[in-house]
Amino acid sequence: MYAERMGKLPPYLFARIDELKAKKIREGCDVIDMGVGDPDLATPPHVVEELCRAARDPANHHYPSYAGMPGFRQAVARWYGDRFGVTLDPATEVLALMGSKDGIAHIPEAFVDPGSYVLVPSPGYPVYRTSTLFAEGRVYEMPLRAENGFIPDLDAIPDDIADAARIMFLNYPNNPTAAVTLPGFFERAVEFAREHDIIIVHDNAYSEISYDGYRAPSFLATEGAMDVAIEMHSLSKTFNMTGWRIGMAVGNREILAGLGRVKTNVDSGVFDAVQRAAIAALSGPPDCVAQACSIYRERRDTLVKGLRALGFRVEPPKATFYVWMPVDDCMAFATRMLDEAGIVVTPGIGFGSGGDGYVRFALTRSTERIREALERMEDMGL
Repeated sequence: MYAERMGKLPPYLFARIDELKAKKIREGCDVIDMGVGDPDLATPPHVVEELCRAARDPANHHYPSYAGMPGFRQAVARWYGDRFGVTLDPATEVLALMGSKDGIAHIPEAFVDPGSYVLVPSPGYPVYRTSTLFAEGRVYEMPLRAENGFIPDLDAIPDDIADAARIMFLNYPNNPTAAVTLPGFFERAVEFAREHDIIIVHDNAYSEISYDGYRAPSFLATEGAMDVAIEMHSLSKTFNMTGWRIGMAVGNREILAGLGRVKTNVDSGVFDAVQRAAIAALSGPPDCVAQACSIYRERRDTLVKGLRALGFRVEPPKATFYVWMPVDDCMAFATRMLDEAGIVVTPGIGFGSGGDGYVRFALTRSTERIREALERMEDMGL
């Protein structure tokens, strides 16, 4: 019944987690969900107010621009200049997305031929892999190991694979490991892309969720990056707008033109009222982002301290709202957590073979609920 490619797709991890969580809730369990990275904090009020105003304006009720309204693209360019020191042409180097997942899911369709390789970090966001399979490409996993700071060893990629590769996905700050890039790695990635004629797609969705004075860079600030790369970004995590579906792809204009050509054939753009709300977010006061980071930092410290007290080896992340913890058997650990304590954590194997032996906690529940989760874990005898 289904197309052959469907048989190559693994079950989408978070959909399966939702099914298991729903089953426990139906059984009457008080579930503490620390699995999916969906912020529990509210979208800033000034953004909501702009959406309401714009939604009432009939001028915004028509088909939007495929590439994004000029005002939105200009706001993105200004934000990138102010935040990262990256200069972008709003007309050709910014493309509106329905969230960064939209861009990640469609970019292989523009550049990957059947049988071509895509270099995918493992562990990594599952859509890097699935988008490759939909384009009938071949996935080559780049292992992210703790001893390397969860940075891929580009020199370990065989030359024949690198020469046959069309895209390399990178993601720092990283989901799921919460790792940040190391000095010199982005420069080496640009050099590698030039050597092998590879497009780099950098997923920078977590750049604004950071702690302890760390400020994540844009890949595009690296010398030569605009020649070989685009960057996916999103308002989902930064402004607690996961359900709004608004993001952007920025960078090399030829690469963006290819992505844009695919998107004009599969969707009709982002609702103008949502784009106007996004302009308010990008152009508004940054206090709301700092406040969110302060809340996540308190949760991080509570969780890390509690896990260490239980005997687990875990490091406090510098960025993202994830804690990546080694365990003996990730599936057994996650299953036991849900069955015995009503706690949802994400097994690392769902992010690729490189995630085996880890679980991911999302800091998207209140400090009080995190403390309760830790108490349940202690009662389990962990």
